[in-house]
Formats: sequence, structure tokens, C-alpha cells
Amino acid sequence: MFAVIKTGGKQYKVAADDVIQIEKLGVEPSEQVVFDNVLMVDGDAGVTVGAPLVDGASVVGELVENKRGRKIIIFKKRRRQNSRRKNGHRQEFSVVRITDILTDGAKPKAAKKKAAPKKAEPAPEPAEEVVAEAPAPAPAPAAAPAADLPEGALFAAPAGDADDLKKISGVGPVLEKKLNALGITTFAQVAAFTADDIAKVDDALSFKGRIERDNWLEQAAELAKGKDA
Repeated sequence: MFAVIKTGGKQYKVAADDVIQIEKLGVEPSEQVVFDNVLMVDGDAGVTVGAPLVDGASVVGELVENKRGRKIIIFKKRRRQNSRRKNGHRQEFSVVRITDILTDGAKPKAAKKKAAPKKAEPAPEPAEEVVAEAPAPAPAPAAAPAADLPEGALFAAPAGDADDLKKISGVGPVLEKKLNALGITTFAQVAAFTADDIAKVDDALSFKGRIERDNWLEQAAELAKGKDA
């Protein structure tokens, strides 16, 4: 017995115990999933084709896990415009195991809830012991203050000439001045950004993820290599 279902704008031929990959569902692993858009059912009574759906038919499954596919790179370049843009995308999808194909309005059985693990019994409290109090340790010396930065700067600008940050796609003259004011002057700095550095710049300039969305780190790394070549 098999059925043809529609989900996420695509059609799938499924049978009991099949494992399929579909567009991501908003449920957690081990939860029951019911597909009501059944286009065709082939069972003991023969083939039933819907118009467009088969009345009273449904397919029941269990979500195994939510995953992300392999990374796809999109690279765009405009000739003689010094414009390059590189983006990556990983499609999210769900892995579902088909458990049953129902017809004639049958309702799916309620999913069995997994028994919660038993709580370990608390260990008996040890008998109180009288111990002489040790002298309090001496306070640790205060950390040395960080190097003073210019007013409004987040980073210490490296010595030497500043790079032309406008070569990074999405950075114009105004944004370049703002980055320089934060202490960001070279491609090497941008290429070496950590997650904390990106968060600081996002907060300071209200970027809302623009650095990662436009792949600044990868662009800056390529520009730094070209500069050193």
C-alpha cells in the first residue's frame, strides 16, 4: 500500500516505514506528523485518485530530526566594476518516517509519550563535621587597565596606511568613515573578526546581521591576499 502526498509544494510517493526528506516542519523530533493532502492511494481496494485530494485519507509519520543540507555558494561578479559578492546558503529540511496510511476518515492513533526518566533519590546528607576555618585568601590583584582607545573607538587601529574599505561590497564612503572611527582600517582586521567583534559592530552601527549576510569576512580575506600578492 502506498500513497502520494503533497507538502512544501512538492509531491512524494510514500509507504509504511519509508523515510523521506521534506521541507522543514515546525515540530520537534519524535512528534507525530499528519499529512492531510493525499493525492492518491493504492490499497487493497485498488487505486483511488483524488480530485484533487482523496476524501478521508491521511498519512501519519514521525519526525526523526531536523537537518541542514550542504552549503551552496553563490558568487556574483560585475566585470570592470570591482564588484564581487559571495553568499552561502544551507537549506533546512526535516527527516520523517512514515508510520501509517489511513483511509475512510480513520483517525491517527495518539503518539505514545516517552516515559520521563526516574529522578535519582537524593543521597543522604553527610554528618556535619567541625572544621577549623582557614584564613581567607588574599584578594587577587586588580587586572591592569586596557590600553586607552580614542573616544568612540571599539578597536585599536593598526599602525600603517589604512586600506580602501570601500572595496568591500556594500561599504560606501560614509560607512567607511564610521568604520574608521571605530578603529577598523584594514582588510586584515575585518577578516579576523570574531563573533564578539561582529556583535560589537552590529550594535554600534545597527547592522542587524549585515556583516554575515554580505560575507564581509570572506571578502576582506580575499582583498587582503590580493594586497599581499
